[in-house]
Amino acid sequence: MLAEPAQQLMDFVPFRDMMNEHFKTVMDDNELYEVDVSKEEMWDTYLNSFPPGTNPIFRERTEHDCSCCRTFIRDLGNVVAIHDEKVITIWEIDNLEEPYHTVAQKMDELIRSKPIRSVFYHYQNKVGTHHNREDMGDHIHTWNHFYCELNNRHVVHKAALATKRGHETSLKEVTLRSLREITVDAVETVLDLIKQGSLYRGEEHRTKVSSFLTFKRYFDTLAADKKELFAWSIQNSNAAIRNTVIGTLLVDLSEGVDLDTAVTSFEQKVAPTNYKRPKALITPKMVRAAEKKVKELGLTDSLPRRHAKVSDLTINAVHWADRSVKREMSVFDEMAQQAHTTQKDLSKVEKVSIKHFIQEILPNTTSLEVMMENQHVSNLMSLLAPVYPDAKPLFHWDSNFSWTYNGEVADSIKERVKAAGGTVTGLMRASLAWFNYDDLDIHVQTPAGDHIYYGNKSTKHGELDVDMNAGSGKSRNAVENVTWGTKSNLQEGRYRIWVNNFQKRETEDIGFTVELEYGGVIHTFHYNKDVPDNGNVVVAEFDFTYKEGIKFRKSLQSTAAPRTEWEITTTKFTPVRMVLNSPNYWGEQGIGNHHFFFILDGCRNPDSVRGFFNEYLRSDLTDHRKVFETLGAKMKAPYDEEQLSGLGFSSTQRNELICRVKGTFNRTVKVQF
Repeated sequence: MLAEPAQQLMDFVPFRDMMNEHFKTVMDDNELYEVDVSKEEMWDTYLNSFPPGTNPIFRERTEHDCSCCRTFIRDLGNVVAIHDEKVITIWEIDNLEEPYHTVAQKMDELIRSKPIRSVFYHYQNKVGTHHNREDMGDHIHTWNHFYCELNNRHVVHKAALATKRGHETSLKEVTLRSLREITVDAVETVLDLIKQGSLYRGEEHRTKVSSFLTFKRYFDTLAADKKELFAWSIQNSNAAIRNTVIGTLLVDLSEGVDLDTAVTSFEQKVAPTNYKRPKALITPKMVRAAEKKVKELGLTDSLPRRHAKVSDLTINAVHWADRSVKREMSVFDEMAQQAHTTQKDLSKVEKVSIKHFIQEILPNTTSLEVMMENQHVSNLMSLLAPVYPDAKPLFHWDSNFSWTYNGEVADSIKERVKAAGGTVTGLMRASLAWFNYDDLDIHVQTPAGDHIYYGNKSTKHGELDVDMNAGSGKSRNAVENVTWGTKSNLQEGRYRIWVNNFQKRETEDIGFTVELEYGGVIHTFHYNKDVPDNGNVVVAEFDFTYKEGIKFRKSLQSTAAPRTEWEITTTKFTPVRMVLNSPNYWGEQGIGNHHFFFILDGCRNPDSVRGFFNEYLRSDLTDHRKVFETLGAKMKAPYDEEQLSGLGFSSTQRNELICRVKGTFNRTVKVQF
């Protein structure tokens, strides 16, 4: 404070008011902390910071040697905030006049030089005294002092101060140890175990472990002097994972404890005494054996994957490409330019086979558009390439390219049903697929009144032959299947299909897909919302006759609004960049299921992509399939703006795609697969 009223109003009051404004605009928006500095050192530094002649003696003490301001500085002078791993002090004030500019600068330097010791809390919401008055005999004088009001979140009862500060300090210490000692590899291993269903009650910890991984990855990018500030600033229990039960597993794996030993120790803490692991873990020994085999075969460089680009492709892989793509591919210089002729409009939609489309229509096409429908969402695909172009082929086929469909599947739901032991060769089938540990169940009401579901699997009029995730969640690629094998099973009349969530276990990867197949034609229904516990979703109601087949009365598909997936909107025409075979049919080879890919302009898979599946692997890797199942999930191709994604259609699955073709003729055709 100052002795002379005029000078006081001109000098000190702006200092106080600007500190108040700084506190409100900056400090209130962040958590507050105290640095480790004594009250005496702060007060001495404050008084000694005044340049000579700017703090004269008034009465017995210097003008700024004020008991009110001393209390404020001792209580609040060492308070800081942390923003983007940078320390902000209460003294960080711009545009101060002298001598206060120098004083604030010296105090700022002192506070910045000290380490944080605790979170800041105070027992009152007001610190300091705004002003007081003194009778000077001939007038009443107003003295101004440092003063701030605190946000209520910084105020606790005086008796609870020590406990509150101690708790926050302990949380920070555990957070820092967790971030320093737990490795990214350990976290990713545990997340893989959870995803595979290989960890008892692991799903309960998925969110916490995933959250910690985000913190850990960011922490590892920070400079050494920023790491402790980050540990103070997050104050999140998920970051302090070390002292939790799942944290003990992460610590063990980070310290090199054998995977089986570490998981067994974890499950002894959380599992009932009669618990038995449903399937074996991938042990380090198995991993080393697989690694040895990979090295023997010279396949180390074949494992890393990335999104394929236009420049990767050769002419023997591509049926057709638009002009912009041809300019990117030197191999297309060899292709003959199509002559321009007078265009004719053909308004009638023709049905053509994929073979006819490729052989007779594409050669005369100058531009091509397709309409993705809601039922095609599961047909979205991405083409993957090796990071190292000269790497040896990893797959059954000569090319080192691969592909993945939406939902990280190698082929259709039909293939998944077959792999689970279900029948897909009957007259009609209804298959349910979903992607988390919920216990979804498919239900079918038949014309005879039979109710086919898990409680009544085998009837005269249909059979449920696959029922997954009942009792406990074991698969994130679960399917159920109802099949009608003969005419005596498949009655004419009205059918109703719905899905029930018998037990909801998580909120990630929600929704489901149902396929209904009759006469080789597959109808696909997508539901991308959460199905609540014991909730029902009607998929379709239809009439069936042998003469007319399936006629829908209502269904998810018929009422679904256009949707946007992978940046492509359904029910609208999208330009095609190229049409090509799946890599297993490039050149003269033809191995396994034949897929046809329509690479779409602007289509982008938003997620990291699995680069290979066990179904693709060459036969000399068969003994190591378990390791490669995990390896394929871990070694994903990262997101890339430049990618070849679009719609894929398998030769094993009946489907249709509307194409708008321009060239010799303008025509709209429905391509049948």
